[in-house]
Amino acid sequence: MNGALKTILSILLALAIAGLVYLIVQSVMEPVNFNKEKARREAVAIQRLKDIRDLEVAFKSVNNRFTASVDSLRDFYQNGKMKIVMQVGSTDDSLAVAHTEAVKKANRGIKPEGLFELYKKGDRNLVFAVSQEVPVRDTLFSSREDFSIDSLKYIPFSGEPVLMDAVVKKVSGVDVPLFEAKMPYKALLKGLDNQQRINLDADRRAQNRYEGLQVGSVTAPNNNAGNWE
Repeated sequence: MNGALKTILSILLALAIAGLVYLIVQSVMEPVNFNKEKARREAVAIQRLKDIRDLEVAFKSVNNRFTASVDSLRDFYQNGKMKIVMQVGSTDDSLAVAHTEAVKKANRGIKPEGLFELYKKGDRNLVFAVSQEVPVRDTLFSSREDFSIDSLKYIPFSGEPVLMDAVVKKVSGVDVPLFEAKMPYKALLKGLDNQQRINLDADRRAQNRYEGLQVGSVTAPNNNAGNWE
């Protein structure tokens, strides 16, 4: 065997070894990279599901029911109002409490709304709690610069709609409003290794768990919990 052939064979062998090493590294890194990207996407999706839950709970506090429509949540956020309880003064301030009782006695049991008017006029020694109606958008997510009501409808990284449902079920003879919002992995992990995603779904089914992220449940009350909690 001449030197040139030996050189060619050595190069081919080196390339074959390099290719084999590359395939081994890829086979090891594929699940690592998949899980890393899965965790990143789940973090975004979980925040969106938490936002849906917060809006659903606020919606129910006004309408006595949940809604299966993200569009209804959007309208509620943009145009709706909700009651909040504002605490003025501290019940630990004995002088303020005594002063408030004196004001109530002098004004024949004045209601919290009346006390609030006196407070606005300058009496800062009052202690009371008053219910007020405020715009939903001024209450929920007002400090969140990253909040987008228009994005709430969609599963991140896919553009597919969030799967929503809302029902009223009898639980121990009592009507209980329930809701759920779902993001299947098939949509959330779109574009990632499909076999890895299929394996993930199979593992979830084997554990009798939903193949994706979910908050709330229309099949059984779960205190509006998320399946990641």
